[in-house]
Amino acid sequence: MFSKILIANRGEIAVRIIRACRDMNIKSVAVFSEADSNSLHVSLADESVCIGESVSSKSYLNMEKIFSAAKEKQVDAIHPGYGYLAENCEFAIACIDNGFVFIGPTPDNLKYAGDKVAAKKMMESVDIPTIPSSHGGVSTLDEASDICDKLGYPVMLKASAGGGGRGMRVCADKEELIEEFMISKAEARAAFGNDAVYIEKCIKNPRHIEFQVLADKFGNVVHLGERECTIQRRFQKLLEEAPAVRLLPELREKMAHAAISAAKVLNYFNAGTVEFLVDSDDKFYFIEINARIQVEHPVTELTTGVDLVKEQIRLSSGDALGFVSEDIKIRGYAIECRINAEDPEKNFMPSPGTIEKYFQPSGFGVRVDTHIYKGYQLPVFYDSLLAKLITYDLFRDGAISIMQRALYEYKIEPVKTTISLHKKILNDPDFKAGNFDTGFVNKFLK
Repeated sequence: MFSKILIANRGEIAVRIIRACRDMNIKSVAVFSEADSNSLHVSLADESVCIGESVSSKSYLNMEKIFSAAKEKQVDAIHPGYGYLAENCEFAIACIDNGFVFIGPTPDNLKYAGDKVAAKKMMESVDIPTIPSSHGGVSTLDEASDICDKLGYPVMLKASAGGGGRGMRVCADKEELIEEFMISKAEARAAFGNDAVYIEKCIKNPRHIEFQVLADKFGNVVHLGERECTIQRRFQKLLEEAPAVRLLPELREKMAHAAISAAKVLNYFNAGTVEFLVDSDDKFYFIEINARIQVEHPVTELTTGVDLVKEQIRLSSGDALGFVSEDIKIRGYAIECRINAEDPEKNFMPSPGTIEKYFQPSGFGVRVDTHIYKGYQLPVFYDSLLAKLITYDLFRDGAISIMQRALYEYKIEPVKTTISLHKKILNDPDFKAGNFDTGFVNKFLK
């Protein structure tokens, strides 16, 4: 087992990893930018190193400074969290070349998972359903137009080298394709350093369901059930729950089998998520593999009793999986609300400032993963995620009721947050009944 781990990230995920390290009696090293000098992850870690200026390109994305800190503190391994360098194949290779264990998938896993076109071909080779699409990246508008005519509108433009909604555009007709194609390429280039865009048929009114997998170095793969990630805005998830609501047992079994097959065909290692879309006829389609820990991993932890971050660390240290899928018993329901510093009443305008009033909910069935506190100054340089509010109960109705109580208690002022939107979602009869698709949130937006 490792004696010291560097966390190459910030915010709530850095805090989450540091706590897992402390549980495992592993020393932790936090890296931070100048803007994050007063961040919670810095004070919780055993040691810390400032790695540069506030902008991410000069700190959290600066491999040279991260490795310099790792060597200075003599760590054994580096955990990338999610975002930033977590799915960067070059970073994983550089970790190994510099003598550090990369806590995550192998470079080959990252290479295939990061290239959606290549990943799709791998899935088709083992008969996993995929969405009809272009056979590779598309570079010109004329080529894109020909492909869209063959696929039929509406279509989806996607960045080949990444996810998280960046570069994604829905085009209902050729006019929208002309408007959106270059924008999609520019967004992909800015977010991932690669402007490759591919095109796929747009599935109307789908649900977004993903399966959590774990795999060791000995070829053993397990899944830990699914997560419902359908509640989203502009392809950004807002609320997740486990297990998925209204998922027929036969369909759940087929999708679980597909998730295991996807991991095996990639010779996958460590923690990962296989993502699917499910249409109105209950047909499912593979969309991508996220080769990292997910933001929404707590709902799986609460319903399975498995600490996914600790499993990541154990697997990367060389341990074998100590269980099979049949050993995992899904118990109860968990819901996660992402609390962002955004104003839903003003088109989700960012809401910077100092947190002058902070009251965190607690009580039976409540978990809060966060890095904020009273007096914390929100940096303007990073993602707007403030906290993940998670509730659990043996029944879905109970988890919803506890979430409503927790949202009522949660006070983060004077900054604007998405708490008000979550209250509307949780109180909606269609949400409570499980009647929703990826366009559901639009009913609450101006």
